[in-house]
Amino acid sequence: MQTTPQDPGFTKAAATAQAQPSLRAVDLKKSYLSGMVRVHVLQSLSIDLYPGELSLISGPSGCGKSTLLSLMSGLLTPDGGKAFALGQDLERMSTRELERFRLAHTGFVFQGFNLFPALTALEQVQLPLGYMGIRTLETRKRAQQALDDVGLSHRSHMRPAELSGGEKQRVAIARAMAKQPQLLFADEPTSALDAESGQRVIDILHRTARAHGTTVLCVSHDPRLVRHADRVLAMEDGAIRNDWRQSSPSGDDQGTQQ
Repeated sequence: MQTTPQDPGFTKAAATAQAQPSLRAVDLKKSYLSGMVRVHVLQSLSIDLYPGELSLISGPSGCGKSTLLSLMSGLLTPDGGKAFALGQDLERMSTRELERFRLAHTGFVFQGFNLFPALTALEQVQLPLGYMGIRTLETRKRAQQALDDVGLSHRSHMRPAELSGGEKQRVAIARAMAKQPQLLFADEPTSALDAESGQRVIDILHRTARAHGTTVLCVSHDPRLVRHADRVLAMEDGAIRNDWRQSSPSGDDQGTQQ
């Protein structure tokens, strides 16, 4: 018998089991040439990720974390296997279709912020909304709301040179969130930040997943992220070695080892 959200036995794990994955990797393979040697970065990796969760890919540098994120967001093409986003096979899309898909459905947050020096915080957040064909009045409203959500409405008139590292990263998150994406990809979002700024960024990413049902895929070797993630996937040598969920309200850990 299936449980429902009203049943006493219903847990977040049960809800996830009933949901459809928003991101899916099936036997992904990726390698690179390093001189005369071919380095296998990912080796037949498979995983399903779900809406409303912050999933953390953790592991040492060079284990394949960022490569996995790039494959699942369509920034890279696999050597073998398939990557699906919102039910669509990314490899079957043309370059133009991929660009449209990412614009409409995905947000990105990178370690380097990727802000334009001449634009204010508000203008940074408005920019992608304009590309989506949204009217200027609405882009301004959504940008102001996104900056308010990350606690930066009082800095909306400032340019990157006037902001701290943590504030720049929060502007980058606001820019991604203003699009109201179904998928949010974060690549080492806290590695350049101090402890307080990093903690704030983690909290915002987690709140985004919970409040908006966004699938947040974050790759990082920052141990601070582990206790805030709904699901932690530990990578080593191009494969997922451990996959576990944080304790549910009932205290149950959902863990597997591969």
